[in-house]
Amino acid sequence: MLSPRTRHRLFRAGFRAIAASGADRWLAPAARGRGVILTFHHVRPGPVPGFAPNALLSITPAFLDRTLGLLTARGFDLIGLNRVPERLAAPESKKPFAVLTFDDGYRDNVEHARPVLARHGAPWTLFVTSDFADGRGRLWWLELERAIARLDAVPLASGLILPARTDAEKTAAFETVYRSLRAGSEAVLLDDIARLCREAGFEPGGLARDLCLTWDALRALARDPAVTIGAHTLSHPMLAKHEAGFAEREMAESRARIEAELDRPVHHLSYPVGDPTSAGPREFGLAKKLGFATAVTTRPGHLFTEHADHCHALPRVSVNGLHQSDAALASLLSGVPFLAWNRGRRLNVA
Repeated sequence: MLSPRTRHRLFRAGFRAIAASGADRWLAPAARGRGVILTFHHVRPGPVPGFAPNALLSITPAFLDRTLGLLTARGFDLIGLNRVPERLAAPESKKPFAVLTFDDGYRDNVEHARPVLARHGAPWTLFVTSDFADGRGRLWWLELERAIARLDAVPLASGLILPARTDAEKTAAFETVYRSLRAGSEAVLLDDIARLCREAGFEPGGLARDLCLTWDALRALARDPAVTIGAHTLSHPMLAKHEAGFAEREMAESRARIEAELDRPVHHLSYPVGDPTSAGPREFGLAKKLGFATAVTTRPGHLFTEHADHCHALPRVSVNGLHQSDAALASLLSGVPFLAWNRGRRLNVA
């Protein structure tokens, strides 16, 4: 299995090759389909530290501005998520569409992303995790980063101790722990990361208070007609790792909580983590049963007419903080990388 660093070097080389060959333009009419849903997490300025294993989830406001500029230059209509089902069901338009979605409910989305979006007149969707808005909940991937940043050695439950004195050692330790825990149960993952947090001198569960929007802030944001609020479950679990009743409650009760707090209907769902190990056909069926208009994954790809019958398994394209270049952005918007990624398939819903 390739390490994350090797994969990203290959991605970077691929983006450059696509840009150099012009494939992002001449293959785009076939590859980009009807449109694309883009995924963002953090938008914030500042230099990236040497140890930043979650840097892929953060872009700068300047790069968001370049993204919106390139979308306009490449002829994309910027539309809200509410309009996706009708656009997919309508006769094909000459203009592709783009949808902007932000996961988890971070404060920096309002502080740094919203002004950029407003300048471009862009509608956008914020997917809210209820526990994060409550100031609790486990941003476990960030907890793991903070714990390893503070530790000089990372003790594993197996008894093995990983060195973590340098940035390189910390990055290697993070990758080892992350891969191991993601392969197992979520309960073990949360317990092990909580243990590492305490080893590092802080209690787990506090990062949401520092990083995420409160209900009061969300109520103010929801008054903006450019913003759609969607559900991102109660506690951000990897739903496919749990029994069906739990998954259904996480979806349904998160929507009910947001509707009660914000006094407006919630029509859209984002599956936490959203890859095939976290959301699959069972979850797609539950979202449809619960009456969501759309539900989005993190399976990479553009939207095609066939997705009109699979609105609860919509792919998205992540705007990756490790690839904040015009070449990467042009490649992703063209859809060309996903021809290979999805082996020529337009649908990836199994």
